[in-house]
Amino acid sequence: MNVELKNNDLFLKIAELLQTARQTVVRAVNQTMVYTYYEIGRMIVEDEQKGKERAEYGKQVLKELSKKLTIEFGKGFSVQNLENMRKFYLLYTLDTNSQSPIRISESTNTTLSWTHYLVLIRIENKDERRFYEIEALNNNWSVRELQRQCDTSLYERLALSRDKQGIKQLAEQGQIIEKPTDILKDPYILEFLNLPEKHQYSESDLEAAIIDKLEHFLLELGKGFTFVARQFRMTIDEKHFRADLVFFNRLLKCFVVIDLKIGELSHQDLGQMQMYVNYHDRFVKLPDENKTIGIILCKQKSDVLVEITLPENNDQIFARQYQTVLPDKQMFINVINESEILI
Repeated sequence: MNVELKNNDLFLKIAELLQTARQTVVRAVNQTMVYTYYEIGRMIVEDEQKGKERAEYGKQVLKELSKKLTIEFGKGFSVQNLENMRKFYLLYTLDTNSQSPIRISESTNTTLSWTHYLVLIRIENKDERRFYEIEALNNNWSVRELQRQCDTSLYERLALSRDKQGIKQLAEQGQIIEKPTDILKDPYILEFLNLPEKHQYSESDLEAAIIDKLEHFLLELGKGFTFVARQFRMTIDEKHFRADLVFFNRLLKCFVVIDLKIGELSHQDLGQMQMYVNYHDRFVKLPDENKTIGIILCKQKSDVLVEITLPENNDQIFARQYQTVLPDKQMFINVINESEILI
C-alpha cells in the first residue's frame, strides 16, 4: 500500500475522532452552563420568596451578588445576566408545558447554548417560544440563524396557513412536512438579498441575487430543499422555455419549480407554471417520486384571480408573495387573532 495513502487514511480516522470529541465537549459545556444558570435563577427566586419580594430589595441583592460573583469568577455575572437567569428559571418552571431547559435533539444530537436561550426568553408567547426551541434543535440553528428566523416572524408566517390544531402542532412538534402546503410561507422574506423595497431591479437581478445567497435562500425555503438547476430548459415543439429555479424536496420526495415575478401576478403566469409542472411530472420525475410542486414568488397577487385560474382541487401550484425587508410582526399577530375570532 502507498505510504502516503495509508498516512492520509490514518489522519482522516484521527481527525474524525477528534472532531467527535470536540463536539462532545461543546455539548457537555452547553449542558453544564445552561443547567448552572437555571439553578442560579432558581436560587435567586427562592431567596426572593422568603418574604423579601420588594422590588428595591431585589435590585440591591442582584447588585451585590453581581459584584461578588464577578470578583470571584470573572465576566458573565452582570446584573442584567443575573436577571436573565431569574427569568429563564421562571419561564421554564411556571410553564408546565415547557420542555426541559436542557434538551437534546434526537435528529442532530445537539443542545442549545445559553446564548440561544437568551434569544428564546425574550419571546413572550410560550407557544411561539416552544416552536423556535424545537426548530433550533432539530435544524441545528446557530444563534444568528435563530435570531433571523424570529426577526422574520417564521412562526406567524407558518401559522397563517393553519387552523387552530395546526398552530398547536407547531408549538408541540415544530414544523412537520407531510404535504405540499406544509412547506409554504406567505410572504417569503428575502431581506438577506439587500434589495431595498423601492429599488429598481429586474427578475434576472432577483434571480442572480438569490443564486449569490443560495445558502440563505435554502434556509428561507425551509426543511429538505436541495438545489437542482437555474434556468432549467424545457423544449416543446422546438420551442425553448426556462424555469427560473428548480429544487428537490427530500421530505416530500418531489421537484419544486420556482418562478420569480417582480410585478403583479397574472393568469398567464399561473398557466405558464402549470406547463412547467406538467413537464416535470411527465419527463423529469422518476416513477417513485411524488407530483411536482410549482411556486410563483411575486410582489403582488390577487387571491381571487389565483382561485379562479387554478383547479378547485389544486394541490400542486401556489402563488406566494415575497418581501425584501423585514416584516411587521404585529401585523401578522393581528391577522392570526382575527382568523381565530372568525373560526
